[in-house]
Amino acid sequence: MATVADVSDEPGQPPALTSLSLAEAAQRATPKEQVITPFDVSGGLDEQGKPKAIDYDKLVDTFGSQRINKPLLERFEKVTGHRPHRMLRRGLVFSHRDLDSILSKYESGIPFFLYTGRGPSSDSMHVGHTIPFEFTKYLQDVFDVPLVIMLTDDEKFFHTPKLSLKDVYKFTIQNAMDIIAVGFDMKKTFIFADTSFVDGGFAAAFNTNVREMGKRTTINQIRATFGFNDSNNIAEFNFPAMQSATAFATSFPFIFGTDPKKVAKIPCLIPCAIDQDPYFRQCRDNAPRMGLLKPAIIHSVFLPSLRGSESKMSASDADSSIFLSDTDNQIKKKVGKAFSGGQDTAELHREIGGRTAVDVPFQYLTFFMDNDEELERIRVAYEKGEMQSGEMKVACTKELQAYVSGFRERRKAVTEEVRKEFMRPRQLNFRGMPGEKERQDAREMRIKVLEEELQQLRKED
Repeated sequence: MATVADVSDEPGQPPALTSLSLAEAAQRATPKEQVITPFDVSGGLDEQGKPKAIDYDKLVDTFGSQRINKPLLERFEKVTGHRPHRMLRRGLVFSHRDLDSILSKYESGIPFFLYTGRGPSSDSMHVGHTIPFEFTKYLQDVFDVPLVIMLTDDEKFFHTPKLSLKDVYKFTIQNAMDIIAVGFDMKKTFIFADTSFVDGGFAAAFNTNVREMGKRTTINQIRATFGFNDSNNIAEFNFPAMQSATAFATSFPFIFGTDPKKVAKIPCLIPCAIDQDPYFRQCRDNAPRMGLLKPAIIHSVFLPSLRGSESKMSASDADSSIFLSDTDNQIKKKVGKAFSGGQDTAELHREIGGRTAVDVPFQYLTFFMDNDEELERIRVAYEKGEMQSGEMKVACTKELQAYVSGFRERRKAVTEEVRKEFMRPRQLNFRGMPGEKERQDAREMRIKVLEEELQQLRKED
């Protein structure tokens, strides 16, 4: 085989860019497996060194979860009496652990609660962040159940060297207001930030579960699950126990009551993106050893980056994301530059059609357009070449502008007083909530804790 030394450089090309040298470089490229963790999401590289799309079927096999199939969707609709959300219908919420068990419990009248969260890493969320929250709101409405939202500001502080506690606190407040604007029911929703909640008087039971989980989780488990090494700080190794504790109703006696035997039987369903699964695999492994229930989980796919389906939309890369604070004009410009599945020329596109499987504007429509018939019409027209790439981007732009505009209007109504009420530890209203005696016991417990804190403050004076 010829080598670079055997062939003279091609006219007009630096030595490193000749066709032969590029071919050899491609041959030397090392394929990379996809990496999906809470800290790194990549589809990997193929034999030519090109980025690959995320393989969700492979993730199901690797993580050991189950696909959400047609029989499960039919059962969901039968049990709830509601049509499955578009993200369920289109396979965007695609995988689960024990969702069938949650449906059985709900069918039997056994209450459960929802738990989801967000790591506040920027002062404005992007539309990809709203996907799990929008779906969670749908679940809350359908099942009429309480919801706990955890803002992991401590995790972001631990894992991101450039962020200060002051930074993450500011992000937490803004992100909480963004989340509230999704439309959650205040009477059924409690939002908390780790750094403020765990040091307050309502977190005694929560902290007990953190300690119980931490005692049962080994360093080797954390290394194997998250890929941590000796360069990770000790706080990062401890944090999975914190994220796990929220999955147990016993962590929140002011919501679920003070009878530990009764409350321990309340199951939890966690809607989240698939990259959060490693946390809850640890949780599920250790929960039975604590005498608690394994949380059920339901996974969503990632909203692709504007650059393509090889990675997810990221708040740290403004050019890859549509932010909830973007103007209509900014959205139009960003979608105009999005990766297209169209052909190189209009003529060729009309002849062989576009590729919806890789077309980012079409992928966004599958997330945000609720009308199944219109989405199918667009798909067929694009793949037949009857719709050009520019027209696809116009359709996507309109859908995203409407989505973000609706959010902006709801966000205006979220005042500081509203945020504080959502984040105030309190009794929530839901089917199967604690009886009056349990609620009274919980109130008395809170009063006692607050009185002890007040006495401590007076001693410090």
